[in-house]
Amino acid sequence: MSQHAEHHITPIKTLVQVIVALFALTVLTVVTSRMDLGALDVPLALAIALTKGALVVSVFMALKYDNKVNAVVFGVGALFVVVFLVFTLFDTAFRGDLSSTTKGTIMEQEAAEEAILEREPDASALQFNRSNE
Repeated sequence: MSQHAEHHITPIKTLVQVIVALFALTVLTVVTSRMDLGALDVPLALAIALTKGALVVSVFMALKYDNKVNAVVFGVGALFVVVFLVFTLFDTAFRGDLSSTTKGTIMEQEAAEEAILEREPDASALQFNRSNE
């Protein structure tokens, strides 16, 4: 006697609720895309997309009623996607913000500084001589 899992039949009411939620989230996506939320634009869009994806996977693909190991695999995969996206967003958000960077190599910078020091007059030549008054 083999163990055979039965297919779960999702009630029509649940399917309708999920499709209404997906439509509402799609409208929310369109509305928020027309607003300038600054740094929250991308995280909000990703949160809405993640919610929509979780609804589709859990209800329409029946992951909610499937073996829990499959849910863990999906969750770990989604977690890795989020981690990779966060690292990518950090890279692009802070690119060019390093104010201490300059052009050229260190040796070129040192040579430029030495050239400036050679052009500066001697400190004794800058002193005001009051004895000639």
